[in-house]
Amino acid sequence: MTIEGAPMQTQTLKKIFYYSSAVLAGFSIVAFVQVRDYVRSLPDTSILVHGTIPASSKIFDRNGELLYEIHGEYKRSPVELEEINQNLIDATIAIEDKSFYNHHGLSIEAIGRAAWVNYKARSISQGGSTITQQLAKNALLTRERSWERKIKEALLAIKLEQEFSKKQILGMYLNQIPYGRNAYGVEAASETYFGKAAKDLTLAESAYIAALPQAPSYYMRTDNRDALTARKNDILRLMYEQKYISEGEYNTAKDEKVVFRKTKTELQAPHFVMWVEKYLNETYDKKHLEEGGFKVYTTLDMNVQRIAEDVIAEGVEKNSTKYNAHNASLVAMDTKTGQILAMVGGKNYFGQAEPAGCVSGLNCLFDPNVNAAISDLQAGSSMKPYTYLTAFGPEFKYAPSSIVMDVSKNFAKGKAKPYVPKNYNGKQYGAISMRKAFAGSLNISAVRTLEAVGIPSMVNTMRKLGITSSFDNCGLSLTLGGCEVKLLEHTAAYSVIGNGGLNNGTHSILRIEDRNGKILEEYQAQNVQAVDARAAYQVINVMTDNDARSFVFGKRSPLILEDRPIAAKTGTTQKFHDGWTLGFTPQITAGVWAGNNDGTLLRAGADGVFVAAPIWNAFMKKVHQNLPVETFGRPEGILEAKVAANGQLAFAGGKTEIFADYNLPNRRNNNIPLPTKLAATTTQVQQIITPEVITTPPTEIDGVGGISDDENPLRGQETDLTPKPRRIFTPSQLQPIN
Repeated sequence: MTIEGAPMQTQTLKKIFYYSSAVLAGFSIVAFVQVRDYVRSLPDTSILVHGTIPASSKIFDRNGELLYEIHGEYKRSPVELEEINQNLIDATIAIEDKSFYNHHGLSIEAIGRAAWVNYKARSISQGGSTITQQLAKNALLTRERSWERKIKEALLAIKLEQEFSKKQILGMYLNQIPYGRNAYGVEAASETYFGKAAKDLTLAESAYIAALPQAPSYYMRTDNRDALTARKNDILRLMYEQKYISEGEYNTAKDEKVVFRKTKTELQAPHFVMWVEKYLNETYDKKHLEEGGFKVYTTLDMNVQRIAEDVIAEGVEKNSTKYNAHNASLVAMDTKTGQILAMVGGKNYFGQAEPAGCVSGLNCLFDPNVNAAISDLQAGSSMKPYTYLTAFGPEFKYAPSSIVMDVSKNFAKGKAKPYVPKNYNGKQYGAISMRKAFAGSLNISAVRTLEAVGIPSMVNTMRKLGITSSFDNCGLSLTLGGCEVKLLEHTAAYSVIGNGGLNNGTHSILRIEDRNGKILEEYQAQNVQAVDARAAYQVINVMTDNDARSFVFGKRSPLILEDRPIAAKTGTTQKFHDGWTLGFTPQITAGVWAGNNDGTLLRAGADGVFVAAPIWNAFMKKVHQNLPVETFGRPEGILEAKVAANGQLAFAGGKTEIFADYNLPNRRNNNIPLPTKLAATTTQVQQIITPEVITTPPTEIDGVGGISDDENPLRGQETDLTPKPRRIFTPSQLQPIN
């Protein structure tokens, strides 16, 4: 018996099977072709080894302390796996891929678990990606959400496992994964969040870092910090369950209080760093700086920088209320090498402009955007050492004992506008030694000395010392600070004098290394004898002579250190715009400017010794606390002899003075000649050169005796121009100073 329609059903089933098989075969062929195309289009995995991972460039101080990190969109600091704390490695595996060491790129268990969780949640709340898949996604693929990318991710993971060891994959992953705040890789994350290297993290800190990749922007929000802590504790629990840590370690780390770094970009010594970065941007390609992993070791010493920042802040606080000086700047250098040790361009780089509502660059007493250390400013009498350095040199052969007439005159030529400089108190002191005139900062004497040596000669001296400022149309006021100069160059020039005239240049960088350790730049001492060592020593000798300046500044002024020799000079600009103090020991040179960014006048009488010298003195005291006492080296050719009050060698008695072997007064009359009109009669000359005797003691500055440039007239100066029998000395009869 046959069932009607059975042949028809069999035939239909055969057709269905046939067509289904054809369709499945077609799908298989299409799938195979598609997978083959995917495999062919996969990125080259060798770039993970041979390619260059973008890495941030870092600026350090001379001791390796991080000052700033230059980076583009991504901040990276690649390190070897051995340089990563093992706790961080274990924490990452525990939370991200516990079967990492057992799978071959894909984890079926993790995929199944994620699928079940997502099914129950009716949303994609969990992924099943292994560490290898995450590496493929972050390092080799785009971040698009598509099935195509997921397939490529899986294929790449299998390929990576075939080509690299587990250690290599883990190292590449930990250097590539994003951790928020533009930090890519564990080293950048450790520096960003905790201010330390990945190898130095605690167990709790390691768990916090491992918690971030899941959702860094979410977890690092302040209002979500509890969620981050909860995830950190989950990781610690997993580490304990997976036997990475003991129960005791788990409990201790769970209770550890961790302090996160401030969210703002870390920037130390900001004015200095911005100045250095400008140089780097002008010298190297911007992309290389942001991604090339340069290490820039600067000359800055953060220990010295912090002292400088503290004394500036303290000094400005006092000056703002007492003298209407709302800002200050300080530069410190190694006297011997020309290396910058500190640069404070203003009282607070991160502060607000003052007064509120002022326009930057126009009317701000304090402008945080301005680096006063590299701004052109008039420097007052602090320019005078360059005049006397020129005069003491072999070309002009004046000496500290040379006599200059501190008598007012009109220095203008022809029909030009009169130029009649005056001393601070309007008085004149007649015949006076250059030592006293220089130490006492007498204006008329300085202008007469500049007139004698000539403006071009003084400018040439400053150029040799490294000053590049323009001195056009300044005239004889150049010696009084009539032209502008930068504090940085001014301080550097003083350091050359302090180094016996040996110029090693001004340096901010010790060396620059690329990511492979190749040195791109390195400090080299120039060792150029810029000015005569004997002339420099005579200037040093006067600037360290506290007795010579005490008739103006007092015995206990802010220009001395009790425990060591130190050279110093103040400066005040006309009408009290600015106050300056610069000086040096054989180890450290420092310069301080105080004033207002917009040039607003200080209170009358607020000259350099009041607004700048206390800051300078406080800095020099602190920075020399742990330095041995050094004296200034005396070059060959420095001699000493007894001189009379007229600057000539004394037949008997007299005062001991130093000379270079080329400017002994017995070889030439090295006094600046008396003005012709004043030399007409002996009576006139005697009236001019007889000084007043001042008995008023120096005023007190914050408990330190002394007053400002040229404020007090000469007191107790003995002047004797009575002709005496000449006694000819030869160098062999003079006592050398070794």
